[in-house]
Amino acid sequence: MTLSFQAQIDKILDGGEISREEASALAASASVEDLSRAAEQVTRRRLSRHFDMCSIINAKSGACPENCKWCAQSAHNKTGVKVYEFVGVEPCVEMALANEANGVSRFSIVTSGRKPDAALLESICEAVREIRRRSGIKVCASLGLLDEPALAKLFEAGVTRYHCNLETSPSHFTDLCSTHSIDDKVRTLETARRVGMEICSGGIIGMGETMEQRIEMAFALKALGVASIRINILCPIPGTPLEHTPPLSDDEIVATISLFRLILPTAHLRFAGGRDRLSPDGVKRALRAGINAAIVGDLLTTIGSRVAEDKQLVREAGYTL
Repeated sequence: MTLSFQAQIDKILDGGEISREEASALAASASVEDLSRAAEQVTRRRLSRHFDMCSIINAKSGACPENCKWCAQSAHNKTGVKVYEFVGVEPCVEMALANEANGVSRFSIVTSGRKPDAALLESICEAVREIRRRSGIKVCASLGLLDEPALAKLFEAGVTRYHCNLETSPSHFTDLCSTHSIDDKVRTLETARRVGMEICSGGIIGMGETMEQRIEMAFALKALGVASIRINILCPIPGTPLEHTPPLSDDEIVATISLFRLILPTAHLRFAGGRDRLSPDGVKRALRAGINAAIVGDLLTTIGSRVAEDKQLVREAGYTL
């Protein structure tokens, strides 16, 4: 017998979980208002009211050989994005220190490309060691599809969390990228965990996927045990194959976030790129529906939100920092 809507929500509130079939039924039958109210209840019952903030540096930009259809940094896409090599150790350290001074607890070094070569990896490790020497901020990395020796080297240098987005559901990924697979991403995340790191992953919504495929992605992340899940909203970038993709409505974004919270009741759901696609009211609704973390400051190739503005929104939503 199928449980009623409230019975399913009560199950989550009491520490249980819903199945993929139950999540799909909720998506098909419940209103966005009911989903968001339920997600808010789960967020308040099963998570602390502390809001987690992290930041990133785009430490190497553009000229990526992968053909991801959404990405400004792919060499296959003519976007006019800035192309530059590794910014150097000191700029990474300076940005980490600035973010720590603003109350940000994690800082991630991000580079374009399939993976760094040996020289670049050593430079990044040097930057990590210097950040750890001069600050208390936790260091993350997002450097592509690394193998076990490279990930172990980063961990030894002081990287505590590795990020690699699944980007979308397994059933949709091949429509968006052919130069690597979602299995490559899963393998990277599993290897990062094996060497001792926490893992961070997530995806982009609004790339032509269905709600069912978003649910599929949420369960793929759940299967990996990802505790920090980045939720990006597509910013269609001129020069990419997705540049004319219609935007999602506030209701669809809030419904998606609500379903992620119901599927993943104890994960950090982290606002990442594209949150400016939401109206100011939509941002507040998303925070109530389960967003309890964010990447703050400037992002990769689009401008993010300022840290002070993020802090104000977070406090208004009832979180502490």
